[in-house]
Amino acid sequence: MIPKYQLRCVGGDEIAEDISLLSCPHGHDSLLRTEYCSRKLCLAPHPGIYRYLEWLPVTAPLLPSGGPVTFTCDELSRELGLTRLSVSFSGYFPERGAKLSTGSFKELEASPTMQRLQELGGKIPVIASAGNTGRAFAELSARCKRPVVIVIPEKAVPRLWTTEPAHDIFLVAVKGDYLDAIVLSNALAAVPGCVPEGGAKNVARRDGMGTVMLDAAVTTGRIPDHYFQAVGSGTGAIAAWEAAMRLIRDGSYGDRLPRLHLAQNEPFTPMVSAWAAHRREIVPAEDMPDAVESIGKVMSDVLTNRSPPYGIRGGLFDALEATGGIMYGISNACGADAEKLIRDTVGIDPDPAAAIATAALVQAVEKDIIGAGDHILLNLTGGGYERIREDFTLHPVSPSAVIRPDEPRDAVMAQLMEWTRHHG
Repeated sequence: MIPKYQLRCVGGDEIAEDISLLSCPHGHDSLLRTEYCSRKLCLAPHPGIYRYLEWLPVTAPLLPSGGPVTFTCDELSRELGLTRLSVSFSGYFPERGAKLSTGSFKELEASPTMQRLQELGGKIPVIASAGNTGRAFAELSARCKRPVVIVIPEKAVPRLWTTEPAHDIFLVAVKGDYLDAIVLSNALAAVPGCVPEGGAKNVARRDGMGTVMLDAAVTTGRIPDHYFQAVGSGTGAIAAWEAAMRLIRDGSYGDRLPRLHLAQNEPFTPMVSAWAAHRREIVPAEDMPDAVESIGKVMSDVLTNRSPPYGIRGGLFDALEATGGIMYGISNACGADAEKLIRDTVGIDPDPAAAIATAALVQAVEKDIIGAGDHILLNLTGGGYERIREDFTLHPVSPSAVIRPDEPRDAVMAQLMEWTRHHG
């Protein structure tokens, strides 16, 4: 049987023989990238994200699933003076066909990731999250009855809920931030039967989020000229870039990459700072001084990754370089104005990160960075929480353990080891 895809190291151009790998087997500091046997995008007879099964690294859908929805909004277009603005919405907005019950585009990465892990042997994924990704994996765990381990900052615990009772989640809350959650998750992934989910290095995560670009191209018939998104790690933007390259190879949707317009929430803007200096490396003392204090001041703390895949080969620096990209620092005040704009024009309550992305679009219009007739895609990465609370009974997920970053991990690792004996 001919494999559906192979993995190629972006840095060294080698093919990785083991498709389960997260890193280059030859040691390059580089992402691996999927190369699909099919160069043409053939739509599958499945709803939501699995309409794009041809370019997902799985052989079958996990479950009937929602996906990104691309539409035009005359009110928003008129307000901004744009004639070819498309909106991609990945949240809950039934009237628009958006049915992601966690309200976040993180479901686009969770579903193919869990299916791929099942197809590769069924180990339990260990996920680090600032909140939204963890909720997406928790929801999929509840729906498909598969175990997951989730590590989040303690302040994000209220964001962990499911729309049906969950019984297969080991949730660890860290008395720290997202980076502390990442560090702990790497340790817990060493427990027998567990495997690191991989973050940006996980091709299923990136290709799942890349369906935003695929859906926009299929809906509008072309690759957009400009792509707007708020970024914490930048994985979704890398995914959009990779999807656009596949669409160019397809030949049916245009031959130019979209320009990436990416936003971070002031005062925590390490990638904005590094890109302004055109540095591949993020220098903490220069790009995120007083990181903890800055993180505490943003309106969207899901955008506060202190260790993003920025400089790695195939990462965000390369995506910005390849597309002539622009980074924006957006204040809370501008984010709040953009949130009201989306409510008033689109008719949905946006996730704070989606408001930050919209504020970047407003700035680009005001500074004449984009033209009124350019083809623009605004990625609203989440929202619809008010409607979710009306339509579903929400089930909170309680921590199995709470730990400080400097605390010994032996006890929680032993607890997880015992848990896997009953859930693995």
